[in-house]
Amino acid sequence: MAATAKFRTEIRRKRLLAMLSDGEFHSGEQLAKRLRISRSGIWKLMRSLRALGIELESVPRQGYRLPAEVNLLDREIIEQALMPQTRAQMEHLEVLLQVDSTNRHLADQAPAAAGRMRVCTAELQTAGRGRRGRSWLAPFGSGICLSMGWQFVEVPPGFSALGLAVGVAAVRAFRRLGIEGVGLKWPNDLVWRHRKLGGILIEMRGESTGPAYVVIGIGLNMRMPASTRLGLAEQQAMLVCDLHEIAPERTPSRNQLIAALIDESFVMLDAFAMQGFSAFAPAWGQFDTLAGAPVKVLSGAQTIAGIARGVDSDGGLLVEVDGELRRFISGEVSLRAAD
Repeated sequence: MAATAKFRTEIRRKRLLAMLSDGEFHSGEQLAKRLRISRSGIWKLMRSLRALGIELESVPRQGYRLPAEVNLLDREIIEQALMPQTRAQMEHLEVLLQVDSTNRHLADQAPAAAGRMRVCTAELQTAGRGRRGRSWLAPFGSGICLSMGWQFVEVPPGFSALGLAVGVAAVRAFRRLGIEGVGLKWPNDLVWRHRKLGGILIEMRGESTGPAYVVIGIGLNMRMPASTRLGLAEQQAMLVCDLHEIAPERTPSRNQLIAALIDESFVMLDAFAMQGFSAFAPAWGQFDTLAGAPVKVLSGAQTIAGIARGVDSDGGLLVEVDGELRRFISGEVSLRAAD
């Protein structure tokens, strides 16, 4: 019974947010009538949404509203925007209101069948994760939290460079929607004019040989509040941007962008399973925003200055230091453009 009540509350929350998504005022009486619950029930739902961190305005004799219009995530719209082949190979697509982490949610499930994909996206993450244990901040309606689960029959060549290939797929998704100028920064950042637009997190379950199940997480800034921008910049030690800033007149909806990311990721994973990173290395080099630039590599207490020279076949970063080419591995270093 408790699970049924929880499910009913979740459905009502989603319906209430859909009614408020236009950013206009709606009276408690109107909302109660449409949801077929009492005014007290509306008040309790509003309180529960605020507890999730969703900002809601309440004005006497006017009603309730969200501070701005919000393009809510919609599973049917996402599915309809997918390419037919992707839709046919989709094992499961979940659109949640709240989850601790979309990556963790998929990692806790049984792996998708080989060649098929499980997808999870959510309006709110309470424990979203980034690289090196950082948290990922994404206030309600301001970004994309997307995870995709995929099983390789066997570990493909250059498997450690999978995150770089995901970056290539993401840039292609942007270009497909007419968004130019987005590039990649080793090992897992999507950037625009040297500011962070999003990040990629890969988590794997499997052995060095045989089947490998991966969960690919992509976090993107769509329209970030100023306070969140500041928090992200402080945490990431890098200035941030959002998609609305890049394309204010032609910003795609979150549903459109999620569909494009799923499509391009499906194409990428299918090819990566057969050819590994070699199929994506030229494109990654084209999108590499630090190629040939002076950089500082931070490794523990060391700071190593050199010139970025791309990546090797396994995705390791190559840096020319005093005329010698040195290799750095994801997870060991952070990368900063030199002053």
